Amino acid sequence: MTDISSLPTYDDVAAAAGRIAGTAIMTPVLSHSKLNDAAGATVLVKAECLQLTGSFKIRGAMNRLAQISETGKATGVVAFSSGNHAQGVARAARLLGMPALIVMPEDAPQVKVDGVLADGADIHFYDRETESREEIAEAIAQERGAVLVPSFNDEMIIAGQGTCGLEFAHQAEAQGGPLDHLICCVGGGGLVTGISLAMAELSPTTKIWAAEPQGHDDWKRSLAAGHIQTNEPGTRSICDALLTPSPGEITFAVGKDRLQGGFAVSDDEARAAVRFAATQMKLVAEPGGAVALACALRGLPDEMRGQRVGVVVTGGNIDPAMLTEILAG
Repeated sequence: MTDISSLPTYDDVAAAAGRIAGTAIMTPVLSHSKLNDAAGATVLVKAECLQLTGSFKIRGAMNRLAQISETGKATGVVAFSSGNHAQGVARAARLLGMPALIVMPEDAPQVKVDGVLADGADIHFYDRETESREEIAEAIAQERGAVLVPSFNDEMIIAGQGTCGLEFAHQAEAQGGPLDHLICCVGGGGLVTGISLAMAELSPTTKIWAAEPQGHDDWKRSLAAGHIQTNEPGTRSICDALLTPSPGEITFAVGKDRLQGGFAVSDDEARAAVRFAATQMKLVAEPGGAVALACALRGLPDEMRGQRVGVVVTGGNIDPAMLTEILAG
């Protein structure tokens, strides 16, 4: 059982901002008239697809690895990820001068595999359907004497991801005032719950929502039920970055009272969002990084119409062949 006796706080997020300064960049917040028209609201898009390593994950990875002792740095880190966390950990490890091994699924997008290898990390591939990435990673970490770095269910990871919310709150205020709502792509929930900690302090009236692929709407169902729900095994989606089986115990403990609820989008809606991002906003987004944008493009619910709505495009690590296919329609 995960220890949830000490949950991350806003102060942890603020401290993380200091640790990652000079590594993670402040990503821009963009708007587009066609997006506003489709959504029926004023939509501000935080482009984390332009972040170092192509996703928000460097924020949490750098915050976590920067707090490892000098002794621990010598033995390095082990992480498990379908790609974006893998790249974040690999880059943070290289910058901090420590070895890293990433447990990745055999069907991980090649662009993400290439990114991990480019930063000098080792990869152990596994079968999503028959093997447990957590068990493999724990065994390798014990064998190496390395630090295991979870992708979301970790206080320091959540605090690091929350720096995205710190930035967004200040950027939205500078562009006309606080956000009424914020929609964020969600897998395990490290980013959305970190953002919720920042927003609770800096923009407490902002309502925060999870966006997920259909069939992987575990956060939507968990928030409605008041306890953690799990996705059916074997459920697939084009949104590879979001295919976690359920919310983490720590992330759900942080988010269950801070998030309003969730939305689920189809693979076709995710594709349409990738296409819109590329052709209209000149952003490269991966399907899993575009599901919050997809929620806005299909039209927002009545309670959000006419209001200021933030959307986080969380990642842009898409294989060129897939992007070409999506753009071809």
